[in-house]
Amino acid sequence: MKTFKIIPLLVFTILSLLSCEKKSTQITNTSDYDKYLNVKGNKSLTFATNEIDFWQKKFDAAPNQISYLSMIASNYATLFEYTGDIKNLYKTEELLTQSNKAYDYSKVSTIRSLARNYIAQHRFKEALVLANKALVIGEGKKETQKLLFDVQMELGNFPEALRNLNAMRDMKDYDYLIRLAKWNDHKGDLKTAITFMEKARDIAEKEDNKVLKIWSYSNLGDFYGHAGRIQESYDSYLKTLAIDPNYSYALKGIAWIVFSHERNTIEAKRIVEAVEVTHNTPDFYLLKSQIAQFEGNKKEEISNRNAYFSMLQINNYGAMYNKYNVLIYADDKQTAAKALEIAKIEIDHRPTPDSYDLLAWSYLNLGQNKKALEIAQKHVVGQSFEPKVQYHLAMIYKSNKEADKVLSIKKELLSSVYELGPNLEKKVNQL
Repeated sequence: MKTFKIIPLLVFTILSLLSCEKKSTQITNTSDYDKYLNVKGNKSLTFATNEIDFWQKKFDAAPNQISYLSMIASNYATLFEYTGDIKNLYKTEELLTQSNKAYDYSKVSTIRSLARNYIAQHRFKEALVLANKALVIGEGKKETQKLLFDVQMELGNFPEALRNLNAMRDMKDYDYLIRLAKWNDHKGDLKTAITFMEKARDIAEKEDNKVLKIWSYSNLGDFYGHAGRIQESYDSYLKTLAIDPNYSYALKGIAWIVFSHERNTIEAKRIVEAVEVTHNTPDFYLLKSQIAQFEGNKKEEISNRNAYFSMLQINNYGAMYNKYNVLIYADDKQTAAKALEIAKIEIDHRPTPDSYDLLAWSYLNLGQNKKALEIAQKHVVGQSFEPKVQYHLAMIYKSNKEADKVLSIKKELLSSVYELGPNLEKKVNQL
């Protein structure tokens, strides 16, 4: 909201009310996070680079020491985490594959590491094969069950995921609690999900574990935001950055608060563009495109969307951005058929309710209303509680003249405006 200069006495009262409204909606303060926008150097990156050099030299001198490959791989994974450069993720895969082949896929920890790399690449079925292989070997069974839960959730195999979750039950275990939080979030019970995530955070703080605290705070930032607890979301992202000033995910979370809650597009862009310098991934272009759309700047909106697709062409991201691509293509009648094509691929990769939502949404945008409704009723209704999925459901019901179902969803969506963002808010109001 713009700051008004109070001059005419006649409008003093109105402007005072506007000022009060601004205070109630203003959460962020540039002085809180400015220091994180232009951090000189990155200790984690420097350390990882030095470690790669150290272990590579050791491996070159003793190629029979296969364990060195895992050390090198883990540091390339760190490079990927901080830079977003997909080449580092593929380098990690290459090293872990080499290591697994040398061990003849007999070392459980190395198998699990490769499976997690596949998850990052959205190669979920291949990850499941490796997870099951690790389970058969039997060593470190509890760690493998954690991996299996993660993979089964991604594949939409929810009964199997729950079985693995129950098998590792331990209310004092951090890894169990964060998965229990994820399970409750999946069921649509965000309040309980937050409770368990907070319990996990308490463990991380008690153990003073830097990695776990970063993970806890950043995820709580997301959860609080979904629950409309914006101040707590903001505070959690700041706590993350206080531990790791280079943690771009938290800055992106703050950028979303500035954009979606405060509607300050100029500041949101400033944050995003600062982050892009060190962590350049395609999704930042999409965020800038959303911001431009809200500003009514069609040229910038299209320019950023084109930059997004250009980055996908230059780098091979595999299936990692399929969801975004479907949503973009489905919005344009000329490319809706392409959206359907990708949605079908995504169903094959991960047949979850959210993937079926993409399929139904694609059919709807191709004018096949009844087909969209059929898919949604069979695979989506009551199985996914994501606001964007619920919006798609409302649109599918509306197109099939089931107005009574639209109204209940609309009421729910109006409480999720922050998560949906300003552009979808306008569309929700038109339901």
